[in-house]
Amino acid sequence: MSQGKNRASWRIGFAYAGIIVGAGFSTGQEVLQFFTSHGLISILGIILAALILMFVGRQAAKLGFRLDADSHETPLRALFGKKLGLVIDYVLIFFLYGIAVVMIAGSGATFSQAFGIHPQIGVLIMILISFGTLLLDFDKIVNIIGGITPLLIVAVIIITVYNILNPEVPYSEVNNYVDPSRTPTSFWWFDAITYAGLALATAFSFLSIMGSEASRHAIARRGAIYGGLIIMLLMILVNVGVLSIMPTANEVSLPAMTMAENMAPWLGTVYSIIIILLIFNSVVGLMYPFLTRFTEPYSGKYKIMLVVSLIAAFIISNVGFVELVNIVYPILGYIGLAISAALFIRWIMNKNTKKKLL
Repeated sequence: MSQGKNRASWRIGFAYAGIIVGAGFSTGQEVLQFFTSHGLISILGIILAALILMFVGRQAAKLGFRLDADSHETPLRALFGKKLGLVIDYVLIFFLYGIAVVMIAGSGATFSQAFGIHPQIGVLIMILISFGTLLLDFDKIVNIIGGITPLLIVAVIIITVYNILNPEVPYSEVNNYVDPSRTPTSFWWFDAITYAGLALATAFSFLSIMGSEASRHAIARRGAIYGGLIIMLLMILVNVGVLSIMPTANEVSLPAMTMAENMAPWLGTVYSIIIILLIFNSVVGLMYPFLTRFTEPYSGKYKIMLVVSLIAAFIISNVGFVELVNIVYPILGYIGLAISAALFIRWIMNKNTKKKLL
């Protein structure tokens, strides 16, 4: 693959990873709950989740390319049929908006913790920045989302390596300090699969559109694989870093920020800014497919719906971050697992037919 095509694949990969890490594990809390609390075997769980995300992400990007999808509606109907596809379409788009609202609410809490401002002011700042970005063309949006991800990679490497080299307890004893009751289930492999489902559901719409925007089939599928590799690297680093601050990690709401503050107190503020940027990634990456599902991109209706949906998000975000997470995340995870299963079945079917879809 030429340098230009490879660069295009990395662009997709960074954007794919950027959406997931913003909506998922930038705080360290999600990694703690789904993986770290299982102990050292959590590393295997992360590898399993990343492999799933590489495969299903690749299939989703290929599907978007082949169908020239401008929203997730067409890919879902191809996977599930007209009637069931329509049901999943509306359920998914509703909960994608729900995740965007969750992220907006989380930005208020992060602004408040980092800078001491009222959470609603933080929410308003996030809404205004997102509004301006969503008026840009799609290529610029992808470039912005993909451009922020390398900042996280650099920050995570520096912060986690420091904590890994200076653990609170020896790694040979860390299993004695984890709290298995924090995990969704007692099975590390099932929690890994569930997390992969949640991550795919979050990124599926945007990934399908990115696939359709790729100039070649190989660019779309390779971009998703690159994204999965980036996700695996970041998750392993954050996971081992959180293990290094056991048992403190069980007592704080933002383990990743605690790791930053262990290096230097001012780094906690720096990492807060990175978390805010990653939340911004997710808000934009979720709002764009939500808007384009019902309107023509950048049309008058698109702009009206953008304003209305952001005002509604500001109002709904007052419900509270934790309450919204408890409502939205489990259902979205099940939708993601259904999409993953459909992509896998379609892949198997394609191995036995001359009429290729994926």
